[in-house]
Amino acid sequence: MKKNILLYACAALMLCGSCSDFLDTYPYDALSPATTWETEDDAEKFLVGCYDGWMRGEDFVEWDNQSDIGYNFHAHEGNQQIGNGTLSASNPGNSVYSYTRIRRCITLLDNIDKVTFSDESKKKDIIAQAKTIRAYDYFKMNFRYGGVPIIDAYTSADEAKVPRKSEEEVKKYIYDELDAAISGFNDEAKARGYVTKGTALAVKMRSALYWGDYQRALDAAKAIKDLNIYKLENSYAKLFTLDGRDSKEIILSVQHLKPNKVEWIITLLNNGEGGWGSNVPTQNLIDMYEMADGKTKEESSDYDPKYPFYNRDPRMAMTVLYPGQNWKGGVLNTLDKKLIVTENGKTDTINNPDYPTAADNSSKTCLTWAKYVVPLEQYGGDYENTNMCQIVFRYAEVLLTIAEASNELSGPFDEVYDALDEVRKRANMPEVDRAKYGTKEALRELIRRERTVELAGEGHRRADILRWKDAAGKMLAETVLNGSLTRIVGTIDDSATEEGKRAAIDPDQTEVIETRIFKPHMRYLPIRQSDMDKNPQLVQNSGY
Repeated sequence: MKKNILLYACAALMLCGSCSDFLDTYPYDALSPATTWETEDDAEKFLVGCYDGWMRGEDFVEWDNQSDIGYNFHAHEGNQQIGNGTLSASNPGNSVYSYTRIRRCITLLDNIDKVTFSDESKKKDIIAQAKTIRAYDYFKMNFRYGGVPIIDAYTSADEAKVPRKSEEEVKKYIYDELDAAISGFNDEAKARGYVTKGTALAVKMRSALYWGDYQRALDAAKAIKDLNIYKLENSYAKLFTLDGRDSKEIILSVQHLKPNKVEWIITLLNNGEGGWGSNVPTQNLIDMYEMADGKTKEESSDYDPKYPFYNRDPRMAMTVLYPGQNWKGGVLNTLDKKLIVTENGKTDTINNPDYPTAADNSSKTCLTWAKYVVPLEQYGGDYENTNMCQIVFRYAEVLLTIAEASNELSGPFDEVYDALDEVRKRANMPEVDRAKYGTKEALRELIRRERTVELAGEGHRRADILRWKDAAGKMLAETVLNGSLTRIVGTIDDSATEEGKRAAIDPDQTEVIETRIFKPHMRYLPIRQSDMDKNPQLVQNSGY
């Protein structure tokens, strides 16, 4: 019978003592030598402690808020200052600088040889999981902060106070860890949520792609494909629902189980639903979706700026809740300040709780996320205690990596087009026009757009606009994160039969949400001042 990772996590945490506040690195939470490192069960329980807190479901949509396709109104959540460029060492925003899981993984790897296993492959699998967890945490930090300290053995807090390694040194460490881990996995995971060979390959793939090591990224993506385990889900929308949690497309997702470990989606809901209206998409994202004919809005004769939501790539409506959509038996209205309502034969005018300036919890962009929200009734009205499992890696990312890495290495050829077409056809979008996108440069722009809309709301965009360069060699972030973030202005026509034509927009009017700034040094985030204070050997990133 499959064991539940969450129950093991509870057992592991019950056996843990207090934690040091020094960089979260000192292993005070190691199990007592008198009660652990004796049986396989001890090692398994400690392994699950390595998973605890490793992935937060809200991380992925919040990371998109640090880009041009997302916005975070509530500054205390830590993404607004990264998105608009007001971050500093004392106000660094949402930080991933943490050695908590790294510490736990070190403790496990240092002690596992004390345990006698009936099956040596089980021991190798546990080691592979711990190495992958540790490598992913180093990857997150190294990409966001540049080189960080490598702490792989220590017996005291002072031994953990070490200088930062270079970004290249940490990258090599991550690559070596992953390559060592991949060969140690068993064929199947114990239960949903455990790290597998596919997960380790996905970390290898994503890290290599982010760092521009295209051949390594391509090799890892093809290795995932060759496992013959994963495939695209038939329904794009289903992936982000409770019914989609066991989809063959998902390589790894964050696990939640009611009532012990739950996920709240209230931050995604608008004010009228009792939500925070906090993590929301922007009109920039809407503008990136192609029309249904496969042309951009600038190219297609079907595009009318008065009806920007009409006749678009079907993924738009499955990703974003936009004004004019059918919603809870009515029409979603985030455009009109006042609403006309009829009850018991009496007509009245009321304030619209979802109008952008109606309340702090109203979406400032007029948009909210549909992913993980629709259908809303799946949660039974309890939006703070759900067992939604947000996706970390999925097979569509593998196909998009094959397309991007192959194009960067060799330019357009069948493998690139086939990978893109597989993703697009699932969404009922036309195959790629091979004549139109017949050069590396033209195809590069399509791949970037396709990656953005396919993976929107899943935490990829910030990294992409940092790593992607324009023709002049500048980071894309220097263009898309400088200037005003705006929202549309218009009204809702409830009588319109087509959802995409209910929102009538004035293309000559916009409202400014905030002014955004991005400077080249913001490629790397500042390390929290509190972390700097704990380790006097740390040197702050330039510009902060």
